[in-house]
Amino acid sequence: MTRDLVRHRPPGWRPTALVTALVAAALAGACTPDYGDHDAREAAMLTGGGDAERGRAAIRRYGCGSCHTIAGVRGADALVGPPLTGIAERAYIAGVVANTPINLQRWIRDPQGIDPRTAMPTLGVTAPEARDIAAYLYALH
Repeated sequence: MTRDLVRHRPPGWRPTALVTALVAAALAGACTPDYGDHDAREAAMLTGGGDAERGRAAIRRYGCGSCHTIAGVRGADALVGPPLTGIAERAYIAGVVANTPINLQRWIRDPQGIDPRTAMPTLGVTAPEARDIAAYLYALH
């Protein structure tokens, strides 16, 4: 089908700057987290100063996307664990503890300490990184 589209272009056809910009915007939107400045600021307050962008970088660094689907993180589309979008609206974390910023940070740092039967590994996430990861997750819609 792609060949047919290429063959049927008018002679001298070239993408315009507008077409190029629209394609670039669409591709950038596919990799951008779905949160606004207000949500990131609110998440920072909830988590005691967590930074959503640093949290997204930590999520990539720790490979969280190898088990979870996480909006805005390239390659984070796995289904081993639950998708993490909308975690701010959930009542519980892992069905075990109340969803509070402190509990989410504890879970990120030491899931086995909260639920020894969980499949989620303890990855050695530091307290500041857990705060940033929690801020990112709470900022997502």
